Amino acid sequence: MKNHDLYCAYLRKSRADRDAELQGAEETLKRHEQILTEYARKNHIHISQFYKEVVSGDSIEARPEMQRLLNDVEAGKWTGVLVVEVERLARGNTKDQGIVADAFKYSGTKIITPTKTYDPEDEFDEEYFEFGLFMSRREYKTINRRLQRGRIASVKQGKFVGSTAPFGYKKVKIPHDKGFTLEPIPSEAEVVRQVFQWYCYGETQPDGSVCRLGTDAIALKLDCLGIKPTNNEHWSKATISDMLKNETYTGYVFFGKQKDVKISTNGKIVSVRKTNPDYIRSKGLHPAIISPELFEAAQLIRAENKKNTTPSCATLQNPLSGIVYCKKCGKMMTRLAPNSRNKYATLKCPNRYCHNVSSPMFLIEEQILLFLKKWLESYELNNNIINVLPVSRQISDKQNIAAKITENITVLDAQMNKLYDLLEQGVYTVEVFQKRQETLRENRRQQEESYANILAEIDSLRYVQQEQELFMPKIRNLLDTYYTNSAEVNNRILHEIIDIVYYEKDMPNRKGQLHHANFSLEIYPKIPGKM
Repeated sequence: MKNHDLYCAYLRKSRADRDAELQGAEETLKRHEQILTEYARKNHIHISQFYKEVVSGDSIEARPEMQRLLNDVEAGKWTGVLVVEVERLARGNTKDQGIVADAFKYSGTKIITPTKTYDPEDEFDEEYFEFGLFMSRREYKTINRRLQRGRIASVKQGKFVGSTAPFGYKKVKIPHDKGFTLEPIPSEAEVVRQVFQWYCYGETQPDGSVCRLGTDAIALKLDCLGIKPTNNEHWSKATISDMLKNETYTGYVFFGKQKDVKISTNGKIVSVRKTNPDYIRSKGLHPAIISPELFEAAQLIRAENKKNTTPSCATLQNPLSGIVYCKKCGKMMTRLAPNSRNKYATLKCPNRYCHNVSSPMFLIEEQILLFLKKWLESYELNNNIINVLPVSRQISDKQNIAAKITENITVLDAQMNKLYDLLEQGVYTVEVFQKRQETLRENRRQQEESYANILAEIDSLRYVQQEQELFMPKIRNLLDTYYTNSAEVNNRILHEIIDIVYYEKDMPNRKGQLHHANFSLEIYPKIPGKM
């Protein structure tokens, strides 16, 4: 290993690793880190950085650490990348494997495993590496097909293949057989029956009339009764909706009801989740909680309700969508359209258990624009009068430091060459030579690391510089055109200049004080670096 080489390591779990961990096996990333660290120690390799992939995903798009690694490899940052096996780098489609292979090939970055080192500049190693990726892809597809066949066979036998049991059931091992089935929990099963009854046939009111309950009303009623859902403190509209469409309650099991379809969008492969009309449905081994007739009645009501929803082509009405959040509970604030009671749109917290008071939306907009105006004026004052150190000056200073580090490395290389001369001349003993050599190597390694860090800082400052040149004009333009723009345009610009806004209000406005902004806002602009 050359004394100026830089190495990193990439860690990623496979599907088999995750399954093994569920059975009590040692945590994979920790075990692999120990393997690579021990290998590096024995081979006198210093690992400067670990890229640890903690999310699952077959494609590069779904693996952020892999994206970071490839960017650094393409930039020539690393001499070599350590992995426990080449399959950890790319097990996706042919396109992904080509991206990985090209990144290492054109940057000249080595791939180091405990069993073999792949040099991309060696054509035999290159072919061996590409063949390894190809075989790993075939193995992945084989394992995936085997798992799918096993699940399909289990469903056809009436077994439950889901990871968690739906509310009303518990997942139990089938006696004297492989697989699982469901067993009703009497108290929860009764709640499920009641939910379907309320939704389909309603609840008798004190005056004798019957009122059918919607999903939101059912969620509120269950909370009032003190009944807890499986994983949360409170019931939600979405949880009730999922319950009402779950065929498991009718005594059936299914597989593949939803499937991920990959499509190409703007040159990128993205997964879209769609309903599969050809999913597998079988009579389950578990008893039903809901009759087929009651379940079908619920589906008819759900279908009718869908017809009455706002069309998907409706334009955005809330310019603050995804920007303003409740300070009390963290939920995103939502817009309520004007009605017979309120002649203006309001912004409110959708959490029915939160006591944050709503406000007219125009008031919140005014306060946000006022903040941006004052913030812009303050920024311009600081830069024009107080003479804050500009980013361009910071970049220049960093470049001077980088040049100085380069000079230091040149001096160290000269000292290293002279070291050999002094050894040959007998001025240094072997022991002194080795000690001095180790010191020079360590100094050079530190200088190389400092150089890599300063280059990264320069890149970051250049990005900040570019953003600053665009950031201020965006704010000025928004202030000038806000009341003539559409809500959709304002929302897009606000997302570009504001990270988040926290809203809090304890008391409603008194009569006649509609325009009094008696609320507080915490506004966090997307400041590109220190302004």
